[in-house]
Amino acid sequence: MNHPAQLAALKKPLPPELLAALQAVFADRVTTSLAMREHHGRDESSYDPMLPDAVVFAQTTEEVAEAVKLCSSFDIPMIPYGTGTSLEGHILALRGGITIDLSQMSKVLAVHAEDQTATVQAGVTRKQLNQEIKDTGLFFPIDPGADASLGGMAATRASGTNAVRYGTMRENVMALTVVTADGRIIKTGTRARKSSAGYDLTRIFVGSEGTLGIITEVTVRLYPQPEAVSAAVCSFPNTAAAVNTVIQTIQMGVPVARVEFLDENAVRSINRHDKLNLPEKPLLLFEFHGSEHGVQEQAQVVQELAGEHDAIGFEWATRPEDRSRLWTARHNAYFAMLQMRPGARAISTDCCVPISRLAECILDTQADCEKNDMIHGIVGHVGDGNFHVLMMVDPHDPADVAKAEGVNARMVARAISMDGTCTGEHGVGMHKMDFLVQEHGVEAIEQMRILKRAFDPKNIMNPGKILHSVQETI
Repeated sequence: MNHPAQLAALKKPLPPELLAALQAVFADRVTTSLAMREHHGRDESSYDPMLPDAVVFAQTTEEVAEAVKLCSSFDIPMIPYGTGTSLEGHILALRGGITIDLSQMSKVLAVHAEDQTATVQAGVTRKQLNQEIKDTGLFFPIDPGADASLGGMAATRASGTNAVRYGTMRENVMALTVVTADGRIIKTGTRARKSSAGYDLTRIFVGSEGTLGIITEVTVRLYPQPEAVSAAVCSFPNTAAAVNTVIQTIQMGVPVARVEFLDENAVRSINRHDKLNLPEKPLLLFEFHGSEHGVQEQAQVVQELAGEHDAIGFEWATRPEDRSRLWTARHNAYFAMLQMRPGARAISTDCCVPISRLAECILDTQADCEKNDMIHGIVGHVGDGNFHVLMMVDPHDPADVAKAEGVNARMVARAISMDGTCTGEHGVGMHKMDFLVQEHGVEAIEQMRILKRAFDPKNIMNPGKILHSVQETI
């Protein structure tokens, strides 16, 4: 990947004229304070902080466009910022520049309940949207765990626990408002359910990680709140039994809403963190959505399949408070597993494979972790073949970090050899650029570079992310 020192050599000092121009537009919503720059110079990745030179808080699309025009006139990099929950270094200011914080763009602009769509500013978070539409009988299902912003979720093509039934941001973003690298405002897509009109610009910007433009508004699909919701949890004697239960469930077409896997290390961690008493064995956590009869039927099928794989203690959680307790514990798994090695930092991996290869990929990765004495836990949205290994490393021990990165590299190579991908939901950022070449090949990457140069000829939109080497565009 691009080495931070190489990119730092390309860093320009912040022109005083640019800062003055931004202050004339944004007044006290421009800051160069060290505390605010530090806050915007780190995410949830294992990278050290990389600070912008200044932070601008925008409140409208037009303000974002004005900031972009000013930065473009001085060839100064820009990094869009939502909630800072990304995991691959997406928001780090490798070349300094201006972070454009969209968190104050937090209005739900329109809800069309009859069409099951909503249009929001980029800073609206998924929990905020669901709170504001709860009385319509609809909900927005994409749940990456963190209360991320919808703009950031679109930019990283996020998914999460509900993706097995409802899809990812790719399937659920209908239209965008985007500010281009030279400050123009464009709209992609409409609220129509389908279109054959021209290039699909919406899909180009979804997953572009701020490298092609800044997403300022998002139109998303909504779904009817299910009549009945039920969760079930069961443990297994080993990982293979748990994962094979999932594979058979999906292959039989059971429409589960969520199915999450936690290995014994992850279960042990959340027991301690959330004061639970789950058996410390590989565990599956299911959720079923539908009618009362449909939910019961789905759960019965899954319970029978789990029994065939020697499941232990198939338990129901039909009360909302019980389901919330289980899912809160699952979402806290990252922080819970950090306690396996106090003072350590987590290297969080992410790959996705065809469902038929899932057990093999997880078992081989688990064996690799154990062979290398890695303190680790494995969790996954296994219903769609996606899993994560969290490895606890001493950030001050290069050999320890290198060992974990070696496990990660072998896991990704394994996934790609199975016709899988280097990232199911985290995105590329800084960390996965080498893997992107491995997955797509040199010729496909060159086509991506051509696209990058066309959209951002000055290479000032979140430079140093997704694609190798910034020099070719400068």
